[in-house]
Amino acid sequence: MKKTRIKGVLFDFDGTLTKPYAINFPLIRKKLGCPDDRPILEFIESLPDGENKKKAYEILEKLEMEAAENTRLNNGVHEIMDFIKSANLRAGIITRNMLGSVKRAFENFRDINITDFDCIITRDDPVKPKPHPGGIFLVADMMGIRPDNLLVIGDYVFDIEAANRAGAISVFITNGNNGEISAGYDHKIDNLRELQDIIRLYTPIADGKFPNYLLEKFLKEININNDPSVIINPGIGEDAAAMDIRSHEVVVLKSDPITFATDSIGEYAVIVNANDIATSGAIPRWMLTTLLFPTGSTPAGIFNILRELNSVCKKFKITLCGGHTEITDAVTRPVIIGMLAGTVEKTDLVDKSSVKEGDAVLITKAVAVEGTSIIAREFESRLIEAGMSEDEINSCKDFLSMLDVLKEAEVAAGTDGISAMHDVTEGGLATALWELSMAGRHKIRVHMENIPVFPQTEKICSLLNIHPLGLIGSGSLLICCRKKSVKNLIANIFKKGVRVTYIGEVLEKGKGIEAVFQGKKVEWPEFETDEITKLFA
Repeated sequence: MKKTRIKGVLFDFDGTLTKPYAINFPLIRKKLGCPDDRPILEFIESLPDGENKKKAYEILEKLEMEAAENTRLNNGVHEIMDFIKSANLRAGIITRNMLGSVKRAFENFRDINITDFDCIITRDDPVKPKPHPGGIFLVADMMGIRPDNLLVIGDYVFDIEAANRAGAISVFITNGNNGEISAGYDHKIDNLRELQDIIRLYTPIADGKFPNYLLEKFLKEININNDPSVIINPGIGEDAAAMDIRSHEVVVLKSDPITFATDSIGEYAVIVNANDIATSGAIPRWMLTTLLFPTGSTPAGIFNILRELNSVCKKFKITLCGGHTEITDAVTRPVIIGMLAGTVEKTDLVDKSSVKEGDAVLITKAVAVEGTSIIAREFESRLIEAGMSEDEINSCKDFLSMLDVLKEAEVAAGTDGISAMHDVTEGGLATALWELSMAGRHKIRVHMENIPVFPQTEKICSLLNIHPLGLIGSGSLLICCRKKSVKNLIANIFKKGVRVTYIGEVLEKGKGIEAVFQGKKVEWPEFETDEITKLFA
């Protein structure tokens, strides 16, 4: 079984690192008298030892060297080599050519050197040439890694056969010729630039939420909706799934883990899942939890979290109806995976597909409410060292009381003209708005000067050098509504004691964020992982 992680990339040379057709193989065959159905090296080796074999190799070497003088780099080589270096991967070359012709070809290349590769295997090395896997085994040994941690890319069947026999990940490059080969490959690309996405599949992901671009890729590959009762399917920016179970009622389901917090983790688990249920206009009703505790946990500590879960569920009239609890060395701190179900009348279901151009975009409270609370609770000593007072830190800890969005979601759900609600969670407002754009299939304009940030959050972010727009933000609810409903909605949410701010508007169909500051376009920040991961790292 092939591994799912790579530590090195091994390139074929002709037609892979270099543009195809530099070597005139028909001419070589003609000069050697080699049949079309025989590989050239194997044909020469089949000749009797003596002058004929020696002369054959001389002809091959002469034509290879002539071809090397005209060899040029393939499109995308510089980009892929920069990417490999940035990913801290090893790089190598494996070719049936002789080393002299490879060195001569490198004299033609600019900004890339033979020293950029950790190893080069040619027919001059004491291993059988491809399709024999010996060269790949040798590379793995030289790099100090396993063969199944190599990705091998080539444009010919021998490259793929050698990779498969060595247990490496195989990639076939067509160079835009729509070619096919008899050997089964793991991936096929038309040019080297496409190799970046394949390498990403086999390199570790940073801690935090699974990246949206990867989730989108997976969702495109699967047939999501085989069940007609599923009326809200998995998708980027969809907070929960919804099932039509009766003629008038919909069940809304949500699952979410709590991995960053340890203090008040039970409260986080209930509220984060309940918030996502509420964004569909539903009432949270039933909860299941899977609790994973690290080795060494005590019954007293576990009971504290279980009691907290039960207490918070009762507060929000949610039934804690089951789950699973386990002590395991698979985790180093407590983890709770919550699954919550709620119900809503079918006519009252809030579906993000209702978003239209011209809708207003609002946000409740301010950004990074959850992140502010977590940091104050988990990194108190670090904040004190940075100069924050205990009173200020306690004020930030109290942000935990603002994490639920149930009041404002209930008001919004009961207001005519509501088109979407989206809970701001991991990745902060920057990610949440992008997800909302994806789910609503419309672009969004954001007025940066309108985005509310509590002063406590600003101070924490400044002290710890993190960006509030990329910080986990449960407690803030994004709401889209028709413009005619804005004033009424804002007034009713304020009556519930919740701050709400107009921050933008929905644009034409498409996806993406257009950020402006005082009328001038500015760059909208993007975060590969939540800013809080910097602290836990």
